[in-house]
Order: sequence, then structure tokens, then C-alpha cells
Amino acid sequence: MTPAITGISSMATRQVLAELAAAYRARTGVAVEIESVGGVDAAKRVAAGEPFDVVVLASDAIAKLEAAGAIVPGSVTPLVRSAVAIAARAGATAPDVGSEEALRRAVLAARSIGYSTGPSGTALLQLFERWGVADALRARVVQAPPGVPVGTLVARGDVELGFQQYSELMNLDGIQVLGTMPPGTEIVTVFTGAVCTASKQPDAVRALLDFMRSPAAADAKRRHGMQPA
Repeated sequence: MTPAITGISSMATRQVLAELAAAYRARTGVAVEIESVGGVDAAKRVAAGEPFDVVVLASDAIAKLEAAGAIVPGSVTPLVRSAVAIAARAGATAPDVGSEEALRRAVLAARSIGYSTGPSGTALLQLFERWGVADALRARVVQAPPGVPVGTLVARGDVELGFQQYSELMNLDGIQVLGTMPPGTEIVTVFTGAVCTASKQPDAVRALLDFMRSPAAADAKRRHGMQPA
């Protein structure tokens, strides 16, 4: 019998991967145990050679791991496309974020703005630079600690507006999701899976990744606020 497949991922995909892991076990009898942590921490642990079989991270992080020799060449498998959304505290007056100019006004009016680590947070800061407002916002932007959802900061009232993957905001209590980023400002992250070089069962991991990218996994991805990649 195939041993359990162990893996690590960023927090953005934890719920969809849990559902897909359960579905895979029901189909094959193979257990899949994936630990979800902050993406930066996950990448460091894979690069350090921790004995994981599979890793699921943003595509740029996977590319760096591949260049470092931490994943098996040719095993990179795009899994989901995940859009960034905007959140405010539940019960607060919701600003208009339906256009790029409306979002810019809402950002400039916000007392504080929360964003995440990883590529989506970097892309948001680049958007502020493009708007020419980065300096004006510098004292008001708050980066959530690794592994802490931005929505948690919004729900506590620590920040007025929060930006993070829709999949991480959609099920949180205490917030209202205002929508995904409007046209012209879209931030979409592709999350990919790969076989870790530390794995002793690469063929079993490839079979898992084949299932996770198959049409049979598409509905689960959409249920968790993502699209098949």
C-alpha cells in the first residue's frame, strides 16, 4: 500500500487542498497530509530539504525552488488561478471599489490598509507605486504576519480595508467582501504543485498532481473561490 503523501502549501490553498486530498483518498485509498503555513516559510522549509513529497505554492515561488534544485524538474503542475479581493469590516459603510478610480479614492480615504506577504502583496504595493500614492500610504499600510489572514485584521478593526486572495476572505466571519479587484487592477496568482526532490515516492505524487489538475477537481476549486489553471 502506498504510504501517505505528505506536503506543504501556503495558506491560500489550504481549504481547496484539504477537499481534494479527501477526494483523492476516497478514490484511491492513498492518504494525503498537507501542512499549510505562510508561503515564505513553506518555501524556506522545502529549500532546506524537509522531507515533503509535494509542495503547492505561487508559481514564482515554485520557479525559485526549481532553480535551487528543491523540486523534481518537469514536475511543475499549474493547479488554480486565485484572484485578490477587497474586504471591509462587517457593518461598516462599504466604499465603492467598482472601478480603478473608485478603488484609488477608497484606498486614499482609508485610515489603514492590510495586505499579505507573498506575490499578491507585492503586486498591490506595485499598484500603489503606479498610482503615485505609495509615499502617501506608507504609514497606513499594514502587512499581516505570515500565516495570519488579512481578513482577521479587518474583522478586529486593526485595518479598514484588506486585500488578499478571495479564497482566504470568503469564509471569514466579521468581514464583508466588496469584490475582486476592478478592471485594470486585477491581481491573479497561479498556484502550482510540484514533486519535492526529497520525496521517496515521486510517481505517487505525480498521480496525485494529475488528479488535482484534472476536470474532476474543477468544481472543488470553484467552490473555494478559485478557477482551474
